[in-house]
Amino acid sequence: MRWALVKVCLAVTAMVVVAFAVPLGLVIKEMARDRAFSNAERQAAAVAPALSITTERDQLERVVASAGSDSGMAVHIPAAAGQPAVDIGRQRAAREDIATVRKLGRASTTAVSGGSTLLQPVALSTGAIAVVEVYVPESEVSNGVATAWAVLAGVGIALIVGSVAVADRLGVRMVQPAQKLVESAHELGEGKLGARVPEEGPTELRLAAVAFNSMADQVVQLLANERELAADLSHRLRTPLTVLRLNAASLGDGPAAEQTRAAVAQLEREVDTIIRTARDAKPQTAAAGPGAGCDAAEVVRERMAFWSALAEDEGRKWRMAGADRPVRIPVARADLAAALDALLGNVFRHTAEGTAFAVDLHNGEDAVIVLVSDAGPGILDPEAAMARGQGSGSDGSTGLGLDIVRRLAESTGGDVRIGASVLGGTEVRIWIQLDGRERTPGRGHRSVRRRRQKKLVSTFNRPRSLP
Repeated sequence: MRWALVKVCLAVTAMVVVAFAVPLGLVIKEMARDRAFSNAERQAAAVAPALSITTERDQLERVVASAGSDSGMAVHIPAAAGQPAVDIGRQRAAREDIATVRKLGRASTTAVSGGSTLLQPVALSTGAIAVVEVYVPESEVSNGVATAWAVLAGVGIALIVGSVAVADRLGVRMVQPAQKLVESAHELGEGKLGARVPEEGPTELRLAAVAFNSMADQVVQLLANERELAADLSHRLRTPLTVLRLNAASLGDGPAAEQTRAAVAQLEREVDTIIRTARDAKPQTAAAGPGAGCDAAEVVRERMAFWSALAEDEGRKWRMAGADRPVRIPVARADLAAALDALLGNVFRHTAEGTAFAVDLHNGEDAVIVLVSDAGPGILDPEAAMARGQGSGSDGSTGLGLDIVRRLAESTGGDVRIGASVLGGTEVRIWIQLDGRERTPGRGHRSVRRRRQKKLVSTFNRPRSLP
């Protein structure tokens, strides 16, 4: 907008300057010409009285010398009454032009080499017509024209520069509020709900700023209402959870009873976490600070300890690899545990009892790969399975589990892939980026990333035996 306004002002000012400067320059040129020929007429008029009195060469030469430069003036007297023709001074005009002026009896100008001449007829006492020739050089005709044109050009350039400067200042006044509106819109899109626009600038932009601030306030209010609703709905789950906990306490001893009590306790912790998260949510998101994250190996061991007990009850063989040493990742412990529980829960929910499964963890230079594979029937449509809320079509499937895993990986700049595992079933590969440098990768970054993935994944595609 700023440069468009400057260009429009530049074009308009240039047209105005040209419209006025060109005619004015032509007028100045014509005025200089008229001034030069007016001087020539005055010189010719100074000789006319002398010609009406005498035609003697000596006297006329003195008159011509006193009237002007003898090299620029000439007098042509025709022959009459036995007297020869008299020509004083240098003749520049053609004989035909002089004869024409003498015949017509009126002044005329004619072009000659280096300029022009004024031919002025003068009546003599004898009745004959003499012609006074005054030479006007081209330099005298254009005297002062170049200076006047230079002054006009300077004034025009000054007007153009001044108009552009004023247009630029006006453009800045209009563009700055628009830029602040764009920046605030980006901040609001990034989750910074405290972003607001100063209500300044032209009327239209002020109205846009008022509308934006009103919209941002409504968004904050809607999110606050949603957080309160989520907290209230989660709080309602405490009553049935209390009943479940009391019933689980009366189950006595045994592996099944212990697993049930552990599951109820975990469910209570998750509900409490949801309530705290919903009520403590801030209107502005922030990136994880230094040292944030968890030990992926520790989380994998913990969750496998839970699911291995269920696997033994159902006769499932399982394997865990790569979790024998610490592996730091920029992911919250609860988020990684929720993602692993979602994937392992899908294995137990969608495969028959006795189906083997495995969890592999690999720590690379700039990424960590978590593989969850099974020996089940596999997934026919991986893209549909990754779609949020679509599910597999079986009872109890909503598709939100894989979406949780996808959002966890993408929060670090990674991704999730579904393919065939070496066990014959489904393999879910979670790519967790460690430095976040590939959130918006270019073509070269994507090729490097694919090569690293192939190198890392090739270590997992080697057959491994299950215990």
